[in-house]
Amino acid sequence: MIDLFALKRAIGKLEEDLVMKILRDFTETNPSEEEAEKAVAACQDGMEVIGDMFERGEYFVGDLIFAGELLTDAMEMLKSVMESKVSLKFGTIVVGTVHGDLHDIGKNIFISMVEAAGFEVYDMGIDQPLQAFVDIVKKLNPDIIGMSGVLTSSLKSMKDTVDALRVAGVRDSVKIIVGGNQVTKDVCELVGADAFTSNAAEGVKIVQEWMKATKRVDVLKYGMMTDLQQCSEKIV
Repeated sequence: MIDLFALKRAIGKLEEDLVMKILRDFTETNPSEEEAEKAVAACQDGMEVIGDMFERGEYFVGDLIFAGELLTDAMEMLKSVMESKVSLKFGTIVVGTVHGDLHDIGKNIFISMVEAAGFEVYDMGIDQPLQAFVDIVKKLNPDIIGMSGVLTSSLKSMKDTVDALRVAGVRDSVKIIVGGNQVTKDVCELVGADAFTSNAAEGVKIVQEWMKATKRVDVLKYGMMTDLQQCSEKIV
């Protein structure tokens, strides 16, 4: 029997060796899929602890990168006892840095964290023209689009991209989150996005909440979040 609290605590403290030992011992007991799902939930709860500590200034960017890698390894180990990998996928996210912007550090951290949280992610890369976003939405029909950009000029690219999605008739089929140090609530509203964030940990909480609200997935056990930086009160 796995100690779920110990697993959550080990994830939260970034104790890689202990996390792997707990999960290795667990998988050797031939657990049921239901038991494995509880272990997944404990890992994700540990990730929420990491996000909270980052917001309090107790963890830093390097810690988030390591946390994403640790949780990805944990999920891979747990997949071996799941009946289907699909059961671990809570939604599909397309993420890209908008046209004219070559920055990708924040984007890559966010991708690492949402993958570890159980999302299927398609990384478009940097300097993506608006038509590329339109084409990928039509092709993949994702749940969420994440647009990243740190330059002031990127804000116009974000707006142009959202406008292009609207003209193409696919804007209302997806949620859009924008991120970057230039993004504010006013910018979010101007761009036409659904939410904004300035750090990856908060962004993960937002997209998790969206997937809970859609009722399209069986969320295992997420803590309720408060004070999301939504562009409006209505998020679903």
